[in-house]
Amino acid sequence: MINIFNRLRNGAFANDGAAVGYPRMRDLTQVSCSRGRPPSRRARLRVQGLVAGVLIAMISAASPAESTNAVPAKAGAPVPIVNPTNALEKEYQELLAKDDAAQDQIDRWDQEADTAARAGNPQPKLTLRARVSQRLEAVKKSYEDFLQQHPDHARARMAYGSFLSDIGQEEPAVEQWEKARALNPANPAAWNNLANYYGHRSPVKKAFEYYAKAIELDPNEAVYYWNFATTVYLFRPDAREYYSLTEQQVFNKALDLYRTAVKLDPTNFVLASDYAESYYGTNPPRWRDGLQAWKETLKIAHDEVEREGVYTHLARIDIKLGLFDDARKNLDAVTNDNYAVLKHRLNLNLAAAIKSAASNAAPPAAAAPAIENK
Repeated sequence: MINIFNRLRNGAFANDGAAVGYPRMRDLTQVSCSRGRPPSRRARLRVQGLVAGVLIAMISAASPAESTNAVPAKAGAPVPIVNPTNALEKEYQELLAKDDAAQDQIDRWDQEADTAARAGNPQPKLTLRARVSQRLEAVKKSYEDFLQQHPDHARARMAYGSFLSDIGQEEPAVEQWEKARALNPANPAAWNNLANYYGHRSPVKKAFEYYAKAIELDPNEAVYYWNFATTVYLFRPDAREYYSLTEQQVFNKALDLYRTAVKLDPTNFVLASDYAESYYGTNPPRWRDGLQAWKETLKIAHDEVEREGVYTHLARIDIKLGLFDDARKNLDAVTNDNYAVLKHRLNLNLAAAIKSAASNAAPPAAAAPAIENK
């Protein structure tokens, strides 16, 4: 199957070498959308660092194709918990708690192994993979045991599908989500998760259809619009054919979907950043719209690291627009060492742009008076 990184690569980098041009599909995990509760620590830390490799490799049944998840996707909307005092519901919640507890423990193991390695003790790192594999295998068995007893439990199938997706077993995950959708076709999260799959495994046009269905079922969930926008933006040729639109109309459609997502989730910095970044890839780039989007993103930055990251984007666009004083002001506000290389590069670009502008604005030199031959 073709994933999105093998398509539409042109224009993915700015002149300063920073990667821009395509919004990133973030993995907030499908867990939070299917479990009916706020994202847990597991949802925030899933698929990171060494644990990611362990998760993908821990079950040998997954084929190499199934273990490829180059474009992780965002979660869907929460589904309300049904009858929390019911015995079956309690059993289901205990199952989810086991899953979360396992991930929390894995996170601790990973941190402890890193600490030990820095202190000169490599042993915890060497045994981490085996411990993680054993821990997650127990969670997998808990899901299978629960579903053997309750095969028609749609939310458990959604959660199990998310677990399988997290460890790289995409085909079995899709099988669980399809079963969940058959059991409860009105659950938008099932449509969203399947659309996520088709969005990076193809057929992409099926992803368009499924995101639209998720939005039809829950028009107030920002993540569905966010995923839909990203997919339309990335797969412009497919969107042009599917919707019979011009390229500019496809850009407009993607940007409209982003704007709806931002309106529904106005304090989400990652979402706002993805929306603002999308303006780098429009053809031609819509610099002034992008500048305004980054200014709005700056308002919801959580800390100095995020704020200074936005300043680099503002400076980049200021240079493009010839707003050199604004660019200098934004670059002066960047003090974090993480941005030192990018800041230096942008300062060079600013100096070059100022020099070029001065050269273009200078009047042509007066021609020397002709010497008359007598």
